[in-house]
Amino acid sequence: MCQLLGMNCNVPTDIVFSFTGFATRGGLTDEHKDGWGIAFFEGAGVRLFVDHQSAIDSPVADLIKRYPIKSKHVIAHIRKATQGHVALENCHPFVRELWGRYWVFAHNGDLKNFAPTLDGSFTPVGTTDSERAFCYLLQQLRKQFGDVAPPLHVLRSAITTLTTEIASYGVFNMMLSDGSALFAHCSTRLHYIVRQHPFNQARLSDEDLSVDFSTVTTPNDRVAIIVTEPLTTNETWHAFNSGELKLFAEGMPVD
Repeated sequence: MCQLLGMNCNVPTDIVFSFTGFATRGGLTDEHKDGWGIAFFEGAGVRLFVDHQSAIDSPVADLIKRYPIKSKHVIAHIRKATQGHVALENCHPFVRELWGRYWVFAHNGDLKNFAPTLDGSFTPVGTTDSERAFCYLLQQLRKQFGDVAPPLHVLRSAITTLTTEIASYGVFNMMLSDGSALFAHCSTRLHYIVRQHPFNQARLSDEDLSVDFSTVTTPNDRVAIIVTEPLTTNETWHAFNSGELKLFAEGMPVD
């Protein structure tokens, strides 16, 4: 299956270190070589980079490793195809507009016999179960709340209900963000870490690379990293429970 990477921060931060280790799993240290993608929120806009090449072979992935784009919300994905052929339109993350905001979504898993009725308000371009689930999720949110976004705690409850419904069809690890918060749902495997003062050195598990975060941060910075499998060998990562949805805002999980 695929792997997911997300970042949520209280100040704009680059994801170069984490993405470097994550991208190595896209065909070198792991088998996820059927495409990749990454989305950065910047104000009301989104920078989206996708490629049907594996992350270790993609010149675009090399650009991301060297280009420190700063964002408070990032979602990335490396693909091992289960449904849908290897093609650009089937690469995650996917982006749609709802309530005058961009929404970004990526999925790891396999949904069996998931064929919801879509009313045309959100339509898949590719052939993956993932994009179909994203369109259905946004469609149901618009049906429930109309043209005005609900308060965050109400939205969280609605997304929890919808992810539970979709997950009944199979494995549904997913990340979703509108640039104000990041939702992450776990069916099987997700982990997270919150880096904050006092910052320490971190060492990647997939690359011979380490960084001392105390030299590139301020005492007020806070960064949450969410990923399928832990990226570092010398930090304590927290596992999600199966069936759990977490909301991250300002660099930390919100109860």
